[in-house]
Amino acid sequence: MNERDAPSRLLRFAAPALVAVLLLGAWQGLVVAYAVPPYIVPSPRRILETLIADRALLAGSLFVTLQIALTALALATVVGTATALLFVQSRWIEMSFFPYAVLLQVTPIVAIAPLIIIWVKDTRVALILCATVVAIFPIISNTTLGLRSADHGLVNLFRMCRASRWQVLARLRVPGALPYFFGGLRIASGLALIGAVVAEFVAGTGGQGAGLAYQILLAGMQLNIPRLFAALFLIAGAGVALYAATLWLSHVMLSRWHESEAPAPD
Repeated sequence: MNERDAPSRLLRFAAPALVAVLLLGAWQGLVVAYAVPPYIVPSPRRILETLIADRALLAGSLFVTLQIALTALALATVVGTATALLFVQSRWIEMSFFPYAVLLQVTPIVAIAPLIIIWVKDTRVALILCATVVAIFPIISNTTLGLRSADHGLVNLFRMCRASRWQVLARLRVPGALPYFFGGLRIASGLALIGAVVAEFVAGTGGQGAGLAYQILLAGMQLNIPRLFAALFLIAGAGVALYAATLWLSHVMLSRWHESEAPAPD
């Protein structure tokens, strides 16, 4: 990293942080100025106090939700990548099965989650499957697009050199598809978390092993709006953390050789 990149990297973090501080300050000021009761809209200070007071309960629920989301993301990554690799082997296979992947994407998870929960006896496994259904399409779609986007001239060159189908795939198509794959992974990370929360809402699981969705439902029924907002903040923070983690992984894997992660020219 050269010296000119340092201010740019600092600004990348400082600008969003400044906007967040201004928005939270405005929120706090409006709530105090208009004396809004906490059971309608709590102030950021009240939410922070709730996060500290209920940290054990909310942290345990966050851990449960993240377990489901991360497991679903891993499963979606493995199955989605394998499916994309299968699609690229034959146009007939892709044309025959890709519409069913689209069907999974456009079908609302709230419509099929009850069926999955009924069919699968283990509730935790059912929640993981629901989240996987939500997260898998970006992996399939982006990876398939990347594998299909290999330069035709290079493909012909490999064939002229009598490269096998496996060599073309491993040495040309897969490296070229990595930026597309990581783009799909960034989208899927957020969708896995959304799928986990929505599946928890549908399942209505409670008790000691409940996730953040149950805490939101319970806080709403008890009119404990500060805890509800605290749980929402944790979900949003977890989503940002997952996105940042996939962004970092993409940078680590691509920065040394791919132009998408190369520093801007002087």
